[in-house]
Amino acid sequence: MVDTGFARYPSLDGRPVVVSGGASGIGEALVREFAAQGSKVGFVDIAGEAGRRLAAELAAAGCTVSFHECDITDTAAYQAAIRAFEAEHGAALALLNNAANDQRHKWDEVTPAFWDERIAVNLKHAFFAAQAVIPGMIAAGRGSIVNFGSISWMIMSPHLTAYTASKAAMHGMSRSLARELGPHGIRVNTLVPGWIMTERQLTHWVGPEENRLIDASQALEGRCYPADVARMALFLAADDSRMISAQDFIVDGGWAHG
Repeated sequence: MVDTGFARYPSLDGRPVVVSGGASGIGEALVREFAAQGSKVGFVDIAGEAGRRLAAELAAAGCTVSFHECDITDTAAYQAAIRAFEAEHGAALALLNNAANDQRHKWDEVTPAFWDERIAVNLKHAFFAAQAVIPGMIAAGRGSIVNFGSISWMIMSPHLTAYTASKAAMHGMSRSLARELGPHGIRVNTLVPGWIMTERQLTHWVGPEENRLIDASQALEGRCYPADVARMALFLAADDSRMISAQDFIVDGGWAHG
């Protein structure tokens, strides 16, 4: 299911975890890696068939995994799905706000409706998912919220303004929530992927020119894959990182940001 040569986190065994956008890409890696740790994983995605297929595969392997087909921009439906996971698995002690859409766009093509939709799919859902899980975390006196950023705004990527605005905002949201929730034992951090070789990226965006850019920009040779990001998420959700909050964790192969 996953490579067993990496770290095992005993505190994640049996821990209720919620993942958004879990049917493919980085989200799928999160679901697989947390399930392999013995966590009780609830995940949502708008891609129903892929989500049901993944949940069935992991359940057949003996994992505790539940899937709800859900549009995360429908706040009421998303919070209802989180409540359903809580009823099944217990209150979430880790929330992975992964879901996003990096559709390219030019500044002069952006309409108010498009802008609002990009904010909804890349930022708004993360806050309202946190709002849904925080009461259970407060009751438990602990918890970890991991908001997913992106290096795209750090390296001034073009044709992504609505996306980069959302992802930059994740950092501010994480830091404010970390301060507010810290007295309850709840940690909030931002996990920042670089150019990760998901199927979507390889299909739509990564060609010969882009591969040359990656080679020139990364300090490390090779490529970053979803599992590389997921393994950082495991650490941030586990008790091993119990005194880490309000921080950014970049997984990008050492990309030159300057």
